[in-house]
Amino acid sequence: MNYLCVLSPFSQWEKTVTLWRSTPVVLFLLVPREEVAYVTCTYNNLGICQPDFLATVDLDPCSPCYGQVIHRLPMTHLKDELHASGWGKSCSCCDSSTRRKNKLILPGLISSRVYVVDVGSQCRKPSICKTIEPEEIFQKCNKAYLNVPRCLPTGDVVIANMGDAAGKEKDGFIVLDGDTLDLRGNWEKGCEVPPTGYDFWYQQCHNVLISSAGVDPRSLRCGFCPDDYGKGVFGRRLNVWNLSCHTLMEYFDLGEDSLPLSVKFLHNPNAAEGYVSCALSGVIYRFFKCERDNWAVEEAIRIPDKQVTGWIMDRMPAFPSNIVISEDDRYLYVSNWLHGDIRQYELSRNCKPKLVGQVFVGGSILRGGCVTVCRDEELKCQPEPLVVKCKTVHGGPCKMQLSLDGKRLYVTNSFCSTWDKQFYPELVREGSVMLQIDVDTQNGGLTVNENFLVDFGKEPHGPCLAHEIHFPTGDCTTEILP
Repeated sequence: MNYLCVLSPFSQWEKTVTLWRSTPVVLFLLVPREEVAYVTCTYNNLGICQPDFLATVDLDPCSPCYGQVIHRLPMTHLKDELHASGWGKSCSCCDSSTRRKNKLILPGLISSRVYVVDVGSQCRKPSICKTIEPEEIFQKCNKAYLNVPRCLPTGDVVIANMGDAAGKEKDGFIVLDGDTLDLRGNWEKGCEVPPTGYDFWYQQCHNVLISSAGVDPRSLRCGFCPDDYGKGVFGRRLNVWNLSCHTLMEYFDLGEDSLPLSVKFLHNPNAAEGYVSCALSGVIYRFFKCERDNWAVEEAIRIPDKQVTGWIMDRMPAFPSNIVISEDDRYLYVSNWLHGDIRQYELSRNCKPKLVGQVFVGGSILRGGCVTVCRDEELKCQPEPLVVKCKTVHGGPCKMQLSLDGKRLYVTNSFCSTWDKQFYPELVREGSVMLQIDVDTQNGGLTVNENFLVDFGKEPHGPCLAHEIHFPTGDCTTEILP
C-alpha cells in the first residue's frame, strides 16, 4: 500500500503538455460539430413500470428539433438502471478521429445486463443488436453492478464492476471480445481484487490502468446513510494496474470515506498523469508517474464542506461526482452534485489548478430552499435557482460531456435513482434536464446557454432520470489516443 506522496516532477510534464497542446487542436478542429447525443435514461425506482431507454438528442442549432429528444430506444427488460455507457472497437482504437462510432455499450447498473446498440446503421435511430444476460455474467465471472465500459488498445471492451452476483462489494472488470462483443470472462488475472470499484482510465504508452473505489452495492440499492461513515461502505482506494498483464501493482489510500469516483488521464498519450475526484472528501487528487516506474498522488484541489441546517447532516460535501479534461489538456471541469456548481480549472505548469470559471446550475443550497448555509468558506450568499426556458432546474450537475473543440459543455443532473430520491425529490417528480454550458476557451469562463434545455420531465411515459452523454463523432471522455 502507498500513502500520499508530495513529489512533483514537472520537467517532463512541461515538455509533453507543451508539445501536445500544439498538435491536437488542429486534429480536432477538423471534426464536425456534434449533431446528436446519446443519453442514458432510467425509470428504475420512479414508480413507472417502463423500461429504461437510450435517448437520441438533436444538437444541431439549425434543426427545427434542436434541443429535443428525436428518438427513444427502449430496453428489453425493466429495472436495468442504465447509467454509464461507452463505445466498442471503433472508438479509441480507430485510426481517424472523424470516424463515426458503430457500437454503444450500455451496462445495467442494477440488473447487470449488457446491451449492445448499433448506432452506425442509423445514427438517429439506433437499435439493439445484442444482449448479454446477467445470468451469463454471474456464472462466468461472478460479477455484478456493472458501470463504466471502455475500449482497450486491443479492441476488447472492458466494463468495471462494483460487486459480485451475491450483491457484495467486489472490484474488477469483465471483458467483451472486440470483434464479436461476446463475454470472455474476467479481465484481471491471478491477483488481489480490490474491495470496491467504479471508474477507470488507462494510458497505453505507460502500460497502466488506474481505477477508483466507488461505493458498496448496498448503498446503490438502499441509498445514502450517514451511519455508514467509518464502516467501509464508501471506498477509499485508487488502484494502479499493469495494463498488459492485468495485475494490480499498487494502490493509494485516499482517506476513510473519501469515495473516489471519476478518473481521467490527460489526453496527451505521452503524459503520465491524471486526476481523480473524491466525492465525500471534496478533494481532487493528481496522480503521476515518478522515477523507477512507480506512481504517486498529491492533493490538487480541495472544495470545502459547507456548514448547514435543514439537511441530512450538519455539513454538506461538495460531492464532485464527475471530472472532464479538455482535449488539449488545458482545462479540467468539475461537477459538484450537492453544492450545485460546475467549475473550470486551468491546468498549468505550477501543478496547482487555477479556478477560472464557475456557474451554478441547481444544487442543494439554493436561496429559498429548505437548506440554510451557516458557514461558507467560498460564497457570501446562497445562489439563486436556475430557470432555463421557463423551467426551474432541480437536482445538481452530475455527468458532463465536452465537445472536442472545448466550446460546449453538456451536463445532466442525475447521480443514481436511490440517491436522487433522497437528495432531490423534485428531480424525481419533474424529471432530469440536459443543459449546455458555453465555455470561454481563451480566458476561461462558463455561461449557461439560455436557448438550450432538454426536458426529460416531458417524456411520453412520464418523467425520467438522465445520466451519461456521448457523441457519435467523438467526445472528451471517449478519445483515448494511442
